[in-house]
Amino acid sequence: MKTLYLDLGMGAAGDMLTAALFELLPEDEKPGFIDGLNGLGIPGVTVTAEKAVRCGITGTHFRVSVNGEEEDECMHEHEHEHEHEHEREHEHEHEHEHHHRGHHHHTSLGDIVALAAKLNVSDKVREDVLAVYALIAEAESRAHGVPVSEIHFHEVGTADAVADITAVCLLMEKLAPERVVASPVHVGSGTVRCAHGVLPVPAPAAAYILRGIPSYGGTIMSELCTPTGAALVRHFVREFGPQPVMAVSAVGYGMGRKEFERANCVRAMLGSEAGSSETIFELSCTVDDMTAEEIGFAFERLFEAGARDVFTTAVMMKKNRPGTLITVICAGDMRDSVIRALFRHTSTLGVRERECRRHVLERRIEREETEFGPVSRKISEGFGVRREKYEYEDAARIAKERGVSLREARELIGKAVE
Repeated sequence: MKTLYLDLGMGAAGDMLTAALFELLPEDEKPGFIDGLNGLGIPGVTVTAEKAVRCGITGTHFRVSVNGEEEDECMHEHEHEHEHEHEREHEHEHEHEHHHRGHHHHTSLGDIVALAAKLNVSDKVREDVLAVYALIAEAESRAHGVPVSEIHFHEVGTADAVADITAVCLLMEKLAPERVVASPVHVGSGTVRCAHGVLPVPAPAAAYILRGIPSYGGTIMSELCTPTGAALVRHFVREFGPQPVMAVSAVGYGMGRKEFERANCVRAMLGSEAGSSETIFELSCTVDDMTAEEIGFAFERLFEAGARDVFTTAVMMKKNRPGTLITVICAGDMRDSVIRALFRHTSTLGVRERECRRHVLERRIEREETEFGPVSRKISEGFGVRREKYEYEDAARIAKERGVSLREARELIGKAVE
């Protein structure tokens, strides 16, 4: 399984995420990616990738300029201490901010949608860009107590953010990981100054976006996770925790500008996992008053309800009565449906639930032409194991046609494909 792991021990910002993912590309693809990004049609935006060294580690810093200026050069109201200066703290057009309007223009979420519609990208990338911006707009709406329709973003910050967000979405499409895992997010500590005044770190918008995601503060007095970085993490990352067991094929370092005692970077690792793991639910109940036919009928209904597996175990119940333990394995999103089916189609008065971690081999089916006709072979790999088995239906068909046992039919197939 192709897996991407993001080390967010120094936070998450759009430019750093972009640079870290950019470093995972093959060297011969990097110039073309930058040219393509500059040719997308984001008004006034120029993107460059520069080598940077932090604490002796060489990585890439992603620089975005708008009409020749970077956001920190234009937005004097924003005195971010962290070197994510070009990660924006969005300004809004409230009545008390009239003095800003003489210096800067603002754009609405509708303007962002219109801009995204013009970008020369795939529909998937466009949907990702809009989904990330929707997260930011919702968070800003909650933080400032105004409807999403009234949220406005600083013009320079908007172009800069669109470039960062689009770049990350494009890179995720190119790298195409099947699983994305990240460490807990280091958000920093202290305060940050923006157009609204001095705010706690993480900024209210970032804090809202990160709800439900593991994060921590630490001793670094700076804003390490910006709203844009938080939104990108929420949109793309599905699991948080330590790096999974994986064979790493590429490592990328996306650098911030400011120096800390700890390397100021996002580290991205791309590789493959030998097998995969997932969280499943084991649901069980015991019955002593159902016939074999009734249990068989319940099996069918449980599979229809979304069970991955159903099995029974003979047990001895109270008052020395023989009974049946019915066990069902299902994914979390089918749990409620399966529980309802258990109560509806069995005589149980209670269902036990246990959350489990399930480790599975990667499986695929290959079709092969043989003298006996097409045959399907299931291949399972992972955790240092490889298994192959011809599908029962094909082996049974050949056994019937040749008048041999199932074992002999499988041996015939094996010799035919050697």
